[in-house]
Amino acid sequence: MFPLRLPLLAVLISLALCQFYDYDEQPVPMLGPSGPNCDRECDCPISFPSAMYCDSRKLKAVPMVPTGIKYLYLQNNQLEDIKAGVFDNVTDTLRWLVLDKNQLTNGKIEKGSIDKLTALEKLFFSFNNLTEPIIPPSKALEELKMTHNKLSKFPSGLLDDKENLTSINIQHNQLTSDAIGGAFKGPKKLLSLDVSHNKLKKLPVGVPSSLEILYADYNNIESIAKEYLNKLPSLRYLRISHNKLMDSGIPAGAFNVTSLLELDLSFNKLQSIPEINEMLEQFYLQANEINKFDLASFCKYVGPLNYSRLKHLRLDANNITHHSMPAESVNCLRQASDIMFE
Repeated sequence: MFPLRLPLLAVLISLALCQFYDYDEQPVPMLGPSGPNCDRECDCPISFPSAMYCDSRKLKAVPMVPTGIKYLYLQNNQLEDIKAGVFDNVTDTLRWLVLDKNQLTNGKIEKGSIDKLTALEKLFFSFNNLTEPIIPPSKALEELKMTHNKLSKFPSGLLDDKENLTSINIQHNQLTSDAIGGAFKGPKKLLSLDVSHNKLKKLPVGVPSSLEILYADYNNIESIAKEYLNKLPSLRYLRISHNKLMDSGIPAGAFNVTSLLELDLSFNKLQSIPEINEMLEQFYLQANEINKFDLASFCKYVGPLNYSRLKHLRLDANNITHHSMPAESVNCLRQASDIMFE
């Protein structure tokens, strides 16, 4: 029932590293000869004629994209602007556009460029200098990633027609709760929303009931609305670590919902363990101010069919030890293979 720390830590580190490398970038030497219509500063492999690799070339301008290109890689350059017309040959065929790690600002993305891309499915725009989102007109958009920018507002209505959007990642920006009010109402199929490392004081409102993953770590969240999770019946993974949550900001039963599998409330200011549902499997409470172990937070009743499905529980860096656990814990937490106190 006690620590198996290294395997769990390895999995978490692996997941954290993978989130920034989820598009298919092939090493240039393996691409082979380019097609005849390709810009001389890029590679359009004959073996993969629908892709154009212009990444890591110290480019200061987006080259003209030839007809037939569906996947365009422009990350890790020195782009400061996007001129009108550069995508005119692929307005209805370009599916992936990767612009990570450049120097792009809203004012230098000209009308007649991204706003003409009607078939785009994935837009990666991280590590730039955007102050508000750039949203293509494509109704096929599935994934939007604009992390590590300077976003300070996300106007409502921008995503109203994005019926196929399933993933939004806007962590590491300067967004407040007011700035994103109503921003995510449109995408009715949204599964994953990451608003970590911003300036939120509360969890995003108006998110669709389809949501399964919500990450809001490293914000200024002080409280949870009483019925918030009841409006998200599909939510599986909720992370609110490194915030300012206190006991007074968590209404009774706020986290007692059957859908949740993982709940991360670590690095807050909680003094007691919030009530959870029996179906929760992963519960992270390390680095709070918890001073008592209340078994009722995990099990209201204990019996052959009434017990917690919790597998991993972290309580290290609090004011309790394993001696704080009552004797009945062995029946309530019978599936817990990893309970950490130190």
